[in-house]
Amino acid sequence: MDKLKKMIAEGEFEEVILLLNDYLIQHPESDEAYFLRGNAYSKKGDFRQALNSYLNAIELNPESPAKQAHAMLMKIMEFYNKDMYNH
Repeated sequence: MDKLKKMIAEGEFEEVILLLNDYLIQHPESDEAYFLRGNAYSKKGDFRQALNSYLNAIELNPESPAKQAHAMLMKIMEFYNKDMYNH
């Protein structure tokens, strides 16, 4: 997971998402993988997918850092783009 975190920091979002999708097929209980996928989607600007990934992580682990990431992203979206909810 550390390698994936580094890849996200380096902007390799698409590759990280593909790797995590493959990983999650084998490890669907990994809240950390869903959290990292949410981070990759968020950095890529795909906020809807980011929120979904964060929710998956929270469902698996209510104490996941995805809880805070989800809340922060919701506040940003509410502030900047209220119309996004209507698409």
